[in-house]
Amino acid sequence: MSARVGVFGGTFDPVHHAHLRMARAFADELALDEVRLIPAGQPYHRQEGPRASAAQRLDMVKLAIAADARLAVDEREIRRHRPAYTVDTLRELRAELGAAAELWFLVGGDSLAALSSWKDWRELFRLANLAVAMRPGFDPAALPPEVRQEWQARQVSDFSNRTASGTIRPLALPPLDLSATRLRAQLAADEPVEGLIDPAVLAYIRQQRLYR
Repeated sequence: MSARVGVFGGTFDPVHHAHLRMARAFADELALDEVRLIPAGQPYHRQEGPRASAAQRLDMVKLAIAADARLAVDEREIRRHRPAYTVDTLRELRAELGAAAELWFLVGGDSLAALSSWKDWRELFRLANLAVAMRPGFDPAALPPEVRQEWQARQVSDFSNRTASGTIRPLALPPLDLSATRLRAQLAADEPVEGLIDPAVLAYIRQQRLYR
């Protein structure tokens, strides 16, 4: 059987329990062999850069996933000394995994709405399947017309016919009201964050004096 690999990109500044919960649910719902967390190097779509350095964010992801064999960290975007485009990352992964591998890219509903502004966005479907993590209130009718057209044409409800790329599947991921922005504010205010972040990651943040 060909490999089933999920790709979960993010700034991970810092990585927290909502990220891990989403990665595990992604693996469970799509029966993936592996989910690769890919920390962004230079996120071209954000106005403000990450607070922690690339190396620190990479260290934190490694600490957070150490106990889960299905989760792996992929360093390629951190190592790239230029803005990282999703299509470039998926091209590399497809070349490495081969044409038969089932590749899934996890995207949020808000990112899906902006998909047509991404570099070579239609090629994403040739390279991978899209798994959409939808928040409550997500309305496909509100998507831009060109994205809505792809949503309607590619969405699959019958999951018995698995394909290497080209489909879109909405995921029923468990909601957890936790954001890195709020977590950074809590850390800056020295508020308790136990239960929101992996203990090893929290120890690293304190040792590195991050988010003060």
